[in-house]
Amino acid sequence: MTGNDQTPEVTGQVSDAVKGNWVDRYAPAVTRPYLRLSRADRPIGTWLLVLPCWWGLLLAMLYDGRAGWHDLWIFVGCAIGSFVMRGAGCTWNDITDRHIDGSVARTASRPIPSGQVSVKGALAWLVAQALLGLMVLLTLNGAAIALGILSLLPVAVYPFAKRFTWWPQAFLGIAFNWGALLAWTAHTGALQWPAVILYLSGVAWTLFYDTIYAYQDAEDDALIGVKSTARLFGDDSPKWLMRFLIATVSLQGLAVIMAVPAGRQIAMVVALCGPWLMGWHLHGQLRQFDMEDNSKLVTLFRSNRDAGMISVLFFAVALLL
Repeated sequence: MTGNDQTPEVTGQVSDAVKGNWVDRYAPAVTRPYLRLSRADRPIGTWLLVLPCWWGLLLAMLYDGRAGWHDLWIFVGCAIGSFVMRGAGCTWNDITDRHIDGSVARTASRPIPSGQVSVKGALAWLVAQALLGLMVLLTLNGAAIALGILSLLPVAVYPFAKRFTWWPQAFLGIAFNWGALLAWTAHTGALQWPAVILYLSGVAWTLFYDTIYAYQDAEDDALIGVKSTARLFGDDSPKWLMRFLIATVSLQGLAVIMAVPAGRQIAMVVALCGPWLMGWHLHGQLRQFDMEDNSKLVTLFRSNRDAGMISVLFFAVALLL
């Protein structure tokens, strides 16, 4: 089979990867299965992991009014760490789900169930990525290092959540937004309430976007007994998504109010534009939500990079002011 007729089984491309992504086009052939295992061909996960980190860092800088060169490293380190640890988390997820993934249309082409990578090879790749993440983590202060190590617990539990709870998306939120706590602490040296509230906002946001994403697999999940909020909510999903939207915006706005010191009214107003406009973006997603249209579900899910970036930009402008 040649040209455009090649299938994912022939080319090795994962079925839900971005077509023409850099891994499939430019990465050396020997590295492609491992990069696919890390979801490097689907960068949206890295964005969704790093954005709460940047929220936490920028709000921490607004909180104490300090900014230095080390904050630039925290900003860059969060990006590097998010890429590496997202890859490690996805590798762990695919190791634990290797028998389930083969039974789901969207995931059957992943490297382990499709035979591109062995379980032993995946475990070695997992260790290599975790060590790189540890190297980044060790450049931060002691409190941030402790939080980083603690984050391994929800990461380890998440792949099993869909086996024992209807709320695996909540477990993903707990793991995926940990960076808000870590980046705040990396800047300030201690964890404060604004960071916790910001973290909870991120958890609500994850419940919003990952419920949308989960509808792609709802039918297959029902056949094999895997749980999700998409299956739990069913036709009531729009109501639940609206609740998660409101929680996301309200909690993030509260975090801003708690973080920005009194007397900096202009900075506070600008920073509050972040969650407000992010809420409008999420509302736009909700208006387009169609649980039967997988293509639309993927598009909406990926658009959350832009939704989360809105707050990053307004927090940064508030900091400059």
